[in-house]
Amino acid sequence: MDNQPIGLIGATAQPNAPVVERVKYVLYARKSTESDEKQALSIDSQVKEMLQIAERENLEIVDIRREAHSAKDSGQRPVFSEILRDIRTGRYSGILTWAPDRLSRNAGDLGSLVDLMDQKILIEIRTYGQRFTNSPNEKFLLMILCSQAKLENDNKSVNVKRGLRTRCEMGLWPSVAPTGYFNEKRVDRKGYVILDTERAPVIRQMFEKVANEKWSGRKIYHWLRFELNFRNKSGKHLTLSTIFKILQTPFYCGSFEYPLKSGKWYTGKHQPIITRELFEKTREQLKRDRIAHGEPKEFAFTRLMTCGLCGSGITAQEKFKEIKSTGLTARYVYYGCTRGRDINCKCGYMREEEIIKQLIDQIDNLVMDEKLIRGKFEEEYKRLKKFQNMFLGIKKAVPQNEELNPKDYAIYVLSSGTLEEKRELMNSIKNKITMKENKIYIEE
Repeated sequence: MDNQPIGLIGATAQPNAPVVERVKYVLYARKSTESDEKQALSIDSQVKEMLQIAERENLEIVDIRREAHSAKDSGQRPVFSEILRDIRTGRYSGILTWAPDRLSRNAGDLGSLVDLMDQKILIEIRTYGQRFTNSPNEKFLLMILCSQAKLENDNKSVNVKRGLRTRCEMGLWPSVAPTGYFNEKRVDRKGYVILDTERAPVIRQMFEKVANEKWSGRKIYHWLRFELNFRNKSGKHLTLSTIFKILQTPFYCGSFEYPLKSGKWYTGKHQPIITRELFEKTREQLKRDRIAHGEPKEFAFTRLMTCGLCGSGITAQEKFKEIKSTGLTARYVYYGCTRGRDINCKCGYMREEEIIKQLIDQIDNLVMDEKLIRGKFEEEYKRLKKFQNMFLGIKKAVPQNEELNPKDYAIYVLSSGTLEEKRELMNSIKNKITMKENKIYIEE
């Protein structure tokens, strides 16, 4: 995105001419995400062409804004949204762009533009070959041209879905081939997948080890990474979540569902790597493992820190201890390395209370999203007012005179907040936080 004032382009008005308020334009260039034909004009080419028009017609360009987001969906273009805000504040009163479809290919954004024209805030829209003002006929033409672009989008979506559905009915895989297969490159065999003879045997062994030898997903992960150095087609190691996904994908035994969770199943023309029996046996074993270990619990600091020794994630486990003097049971939460990257990592474990203490001690080093924290503070303040009003009969809430210090609020959440509040706070921290040898390190 560029925001570069470039002043008046072209000749100045004659001294004796009547004083008329000039239209101030923003030049908006958006990269097309459509067909190659529409990619003919890159953003820089659009800017060059439109500046020539501005110079020829003596237009005042205040800003040049560039954007690469699609105009298909309403409200999804940050630069375009900024332009609308600037028009409402009076920074511009005109838009210069290559074609109407660069402004809108959806009804929502088109409605915003026409609204501004109705309010006489947006005086004019200029394109390479057209000019649209607050005239009923010109607004109607603008709406037709943008609606035509939306119709093209809608038709394209329908045609693509129909093509994918037809391909599935023929038993052809409609996407990138999963690990263990390659997409056929021949033009006359589009949609066909062929066996990856190097990786397919390893995929079959993964299923066999889980089904017959009761291996866990994590054991499979270490076997693939540290014993076989197995990598996917992109040259990357498989993550633990990818391994579980593979072990639950029926494509490997000959059938597939598309789209996922649609209930529409197809028999593929590809060569299966495993039998249906082996797939079902694997799935049952994974189900038994899940029941045996229970559903994963959520902890305050998991997935939000990394191990300072090997770079793996940080996991947590809880321990319970009966206190003989009181007869009560105390709960302790310990955090340590997942050993995902190094099974022999010596990171050690830390109690949750110690992590909180060290974070509070280093609170001045934390860089937080203050806007998010301020929003949470305002939300809590409103809840307090409502509680006082409804349950205590106090109409006037505690005064909010002092300016919020985000770090004070962070200390409060770390000390007394709920699990969800602690996780929200940790997600708002921009520093990288690592744990190593019973210490928390914050990178500034």
